[in-house]
Amino acid sequence: MASHLLRQPRWVLVAVAPALLFLSLVVPFSAAKLTTGYYRKSCPRVEQIVSDVVTNKQISSPTTAAGALRLFFHDCFVGGCDASVLVSTNAFNRAERDADINLSLPGDAFDAVVRAKTALELQCPGTVSCADILALATRDLVSMLGGPFYAVPLGRKDGLASHAASVEGNLPRPNMTMDAMIALFAAKGFTEQEMVALAGAHTVGFSHCKEFAARIFRYKAGEPSAFDPSMDPRFAQALQKACSKYLEDDTIATFNDVMTPGKFDNMYYLNLKRGLGLLASDHALVADRRTKPLVDLYAANQSAFFRDFSRAMLKLGLVGVKTGRKGEVRRRCRDFNNLST
Repeated sequence: MASHLLRQPRWVLVAVAPALLFLSLVVPFSAAKLTTGYYRKSCPRVEQIVSDVVTNKQISSPTTAAGALRLFFHDCFVGGCDASVLVSTNAFNRAERDADINLSLPGDAFDAVVRAKTALELQCPGTVSCADILALATRDLVSMLGGPFYAVPLGRKDGLASHAASVEGNLPRPNMTMDAMIALFAAKGFTEQEMVALAGAHTVGFSHCKEFAARIFRYKAGEPSAFDPSMDPRFAQALQKACSKYLEDDTIATFNDVMTPGKFDNMYYLNLKRGLGLLASDHALVADRRTKPLVDLYAANQSAFFRDFSRAMLKLGLVGVKTGRKGEVRRRCRDFNNLST
């Protein structure tokens, strides 16, 4: 695993009964032809094996769940859900995971998938794709943090290409305008509602100071301590203190949700309404008339958020899926079966 993925963030705490929702939705699988029973005969214990492995990983490394969510999203939005983000750079190719925006993807998330793959290869050699493992692991980890449990259709093949150059322009940036974010998600087939629901993944995880520094330092030219006035003043000042050395130490990070950082809930949306949103793109959701009603809905109704998040995750898991000869089942998630691929 690349060394940068093993670097853990230096945490700074900024302080100001798990729900279970099972959804088996009718969705158009088109040419993907995925099914929840895909491995029923070839690897009947696949879901239990993945669950056992990632549960143990989450217990030992609590940042795993949030990392897996990011990893899954970054995989699916660049060329489809085909585990291309897991591939390592080699002498022939600079892979997706080494694109600038992917350098901060947590190593624990990669490790969770690798461990699950190793366990499955012992039980069902050459059968379960890394893409399916990532989809299952993400669902299980979300549920473990108190989030919704949803059915995951299976049968994805692992992609045959992974290029760092293909990443730029396909993933949202922390300072994107709402127009740019809506356009990006629309290009992938997602509605504004689905975009806002998926943004709820920020209820867990962390962001590095450099991703929101422009909101808390020199927001007004010539005023080093000026912060975005839309932020709660105490929150902004606490972030300034926590991130005071971020230019010297780029691993300093703070939780996306300062209220319930280890729980998957609707607190993210409540935070946005209170001026406790971390990223500029987070605040944009509550500031824009097109998305604010959805923030209000999810802040008031966690069940609605869980329902719409589950549906959006199911749809996300179908983006650009490879099946049949358009992909392979990798023996090792970080390497193509054929190096010349």
